[in-house]
Amino acid sequence: MVGPLIRSLWSTTRRSFSSSHYSHIKPLSYARAFSTATATAPVGSAATAPGGALDPDRLRNVAVIAHVDHGKTTLMDRLLRQCGADIPHERALDSIDLERERGITIASKVTSISWKDKELNMVDTPGHADFGGEVERVVGMVEGAVLVVDAGEGPLAQTKFVLAKALKYGLRPILLLNKVDKPAVTEERCNEVESLVFDLFANLGASEEQLDFPVLYASAKEGWASSTYTKSPPDVKDMSQLLNAIVGHVPPPSASLDAPFQMLVSMMEKDPYLGRVLTGRVTCGVVRVGDKVQGLKNTDNGTVKIEEGKVVKLMKKKGMRADPVDSAGAGDIVSMAGLSSPTIGHTVANAEVTTALPTVVLDPPTISMTFGVNDSPLAGSDGIHLTGGKIGDRLLAESETNLAINVLPSTTESFEVQGRGELQLGILIENMRREGFELSVSPPKVMYKVEKGTKLEPIEEVTIEVDDEHVGLVMEALSHRRGEVTDMGPVPGSMGRTRMCLTCPSRGLVGYRSVFSSDTRGSGFMHRAFLTYEKYRGPLGNVRKGVLVSMGRGLITAHALMGLEARGVLFVAPAMETYDGMIIGEHSRDTDLDVNPVKSKELNNIRCASKDENVKLTPPRLMSLEEAIGYVASDELIEVTPKAIRLRKRYLEVNKRKSMSKRPKD
Repeated sequence: MVGPLIRSLWSTTRRSFSSSHYSHIKPLSYARAFSTATATAPVGSAATAPGGALDPDRLRNVAVIAHVDHGKTTLMDRLLRQCGADIPHERALDSIDLERERGITIASKVTSISWKDKELNMVDTPGHADFGGEVERVVGMVEGAVLVVDAGEGPLAQTKFVLAKALKYGLRPILLLNKVDKPAVTEERCNEVESLVFDLFANLGASEEQLDFPVLYASAKEGWASSTYTKSPPDVKDMSQLLNAIVGHVPPPSASLDAPFQMLVSMMEKDPYLGRVLTGRVTCGVVRVGDKVQGLKNTDNGTVKIEEGKVVKLMKKKGMRADPVDSAGAGDIVSMAGLSSPTIGHTVANAEVTTALPTVVLDPPTISMTFGVNDSPLAGSDGIHLTGGKIGDRLLAESETNLAINVLPSTTESFEVQGRGELQLGILIENMRREGFELSVSPPKVMYKVEKGTKLEPIEEVTIEVDDEHVGLVMEALSHRRGEVTDMGPVPGSMGRTRMCLTCPSRGLVGYRSVFSSDTRGSGFMHRAFLTYEKYRGPLGNVRKGVLVSMGRGLITAHALMGLEARGVLFVAPAMETYDGMIIGEHSRDTDLDVNPVKSKELNNIRCASKDENVKLTPPRLMSLEEAIGYVASDELIEVTPKAIRLRKRYLEVNKRKSMSKRPKD
């Protein structure tokens, strides 16, 4: 009975929608219908070439590069929304928990959007100097770049770094002056910033073709871009002018679909169902699901085959989702599953290919830290991964996905980890801590070089902006850290603010960020980027006082802390657990002091006036992980557990510390 009833209803409905009722509606022509569809095409609707792969002429590969906090990720949100992608929240591409918590981009992300009949592969990159390796490894995947510069701040230290990498690979950047909606930003200021950027291009050796860059003005927060200066566009407020500039200015990839398939792996992630997922740009040829492929790598003895396998799945990031595709062609950026051994920098190719693609050369690391097993008396109380083997496996896995980190075995129970800065290594430690690891970490050490008998050290370029009243305090602190001022002047558009440019050794900047925030009362900002290696500038001045070291084990008492408050600044509160050799505070003098924080008040049967007095303590200074990394001295360690961060002496026994302190320091 149901079948005839449905057929009867359908025939009635079809008659009611017959052409006689709607003869006044004229059909679109094929050309007009196609142009309308592509103009409003959703994410992932670009045309394809024969064989299912995208035609390289319809592709545009673009990286978004900028200094930290100049608006890259917000700009990416607006571009995705403009092209029809579903954005669940602001800063949608910041998918890592630490990225959302700290408001910074840590890892590069790739996505694609469709604009008219073109497919745009967009790469969002970090802006912080410590994560420069993420920029270096992805800039070779693209033919163009959008250089985002804050119109109020102008080009800063990291702007120079990312621009130098883009120019080195022959990219032709598009300059986007962001945040022009700020009240302090005027047309004169935009012209001044444009001149500064042009000078930066020229100083970095840009070609005449690269110097002829288009300039756009935008407010990523409000979601619009314009080819002319304006505070608010008179017509439609959207990103169409930026998208049109990308399509018109960025050249399509020059690649051949007929050559054998080759792809250089630039990113890697692990999926619980698919295993290792490799992402990279297809250099030449076409790859399809089910194809037999192999992993290759370059060695000193030539190209070596790592593994043979079959392409199990191909995926392409479209908007915020990863869509499966049947094939991918030259010039496109795709993800592939099916191989378990290749990693970043390796080549995936057809079986007939015998040579690997050249790998990306990254800048060397500048600092190192030693990660070891936690051997304190409280070890094992919080974490689940405690042994040196598990710590080593985790660090080696990190070095596979992050080429800017090098891991070297130091002893059987410790590993030397080399990186770009304390923030980068701090992020690694925080991730391990959240995964249940317990470990002890040494203070950062700068990696020196020796050339022709001369000791060289890494020098960083520092840009500081502070209120005028704090200039003297900041300059005094940096003079102790061997900083040298190269430029100084008022901040354009800001009354009572001063901007300073300095060069300073990396070892002098370790731990300075927290001191800087305290000195400027949170009103200043400081940015830094690696500059070069220069001659060793000599020992640092007095940058830290001594510490208060516990000489008892147990629960800390308020009675004991009341007597220790006059000795310095405390790092602990009552009822916290302590042990011999743990650092509980900063001494008011330059020497260390052994104290007993577990001393309790003796009970007796004698009345006294102070029997029932209330103990009122100053709130302790609780350190974050980054502050602890910058605070500890060479004879100290950081004990990191999932629930606590403690400072301790390397040698817990008092007599051992005294005997080791008499030895000459390195």
